Amino acid sequence: MTESLSDSPLAAQVKDEQQRRKKLSELSLERPPETRIITVSNQKGGVGKTTSTVNLAAALADHGFNVLVVDIDPQGNASTGLGVPHSAETDSIYDVLIDDLTLADVVADCPDIDGLSVIPATIHLAGAEIELVSLVAREQRLQRALEEYMRYREHQEMERLDYVFIDCPPSLGLLTVNAFVAAKEVLIPIQCEYYALEGLSQLLNNINMIQKHLNPVLRVSTILLTMYDARTNLAAQVVEEVKQHFPDEVLESKIPRSVRIAEAPSYQQSVITYDRSSTGALSYLEAAAELVRRS
Repeated sequence: MTESLSDSPLAAQVKDEQQRRKKLSELSLERPPETRIITVSNQKGGVGKTTSTVNLAAALADHGFNVLVVDIDPQGNASTGLGVPHSAETDSIYDVLIDDLTLADVVADCPDIDGLSVIPATIHLAGAEIELVSLVAREQRLQRALEEYMRYREHQEMERLDYVFIDCPPSLGLLTVNAFVAAKEVLIPIQCEYYALEGLSQLLNNINMIQKHLNPVLRVSTILLTMYDARTNLAAQVVEEVKQHFPDEVLESKIPRSVRIAEAPSYQQSVITYDRSSTGALSYLEAAAELVRRS
């Protein structure tokens, strides 16, 4: 007997997404009592770290929050994904960390989304690891720059930032240390694939070292599961394994494998602005809302 259209998997998916969008539209999300500074880190490459930084920031701005993205990855992919210029001639986070420019000197507005601004990264950042070694208070330079920028915004009677996301390089050097010292929270994206937890122990050890010596308030607050494919048993197994290790940190919202998410950066956009109707955009909007509610 032929399956009717209303009983097809596609129809079920459409109905599910309609219900999720309706639930999302009915949510009332409150501003955090103080700025939440979140470092997005995983030294394992290809896990959706920058993609998640860009799209969570865009989703939160879309929800009405004031958001800043600090790109400290020399590749500058977060800057690209949010449509912000970051050629070698651009004043950037490199000039803040090395030459003592202020964040106010280098901040740029995202052209597509109100309430979202970016501190861009340029290729000069590739040499910053070596240059930072000889500088005074080398681990605290980003923290101090952020504190100064927040005082500047207050003095200028600008609205307080609700969220700051720091996009790290896929390594555990001085740039990442600066990100850990500047933040109170760490968000770790984990892909729903084999070896998902490989290398995480080293990352957690580094976070523990930062807690002990440089930033006692730092904590892993959020685990975001990415590249999820509900059709595979492997994805379900990875979800269960991650939840066993991080029962309180894992978001219920999972980011699916999505062509739209992959396409958006080539148009210098987040998936929220590139295709708001897509499953990927819906998933990031849900994850952002969950992040707000779990503060």
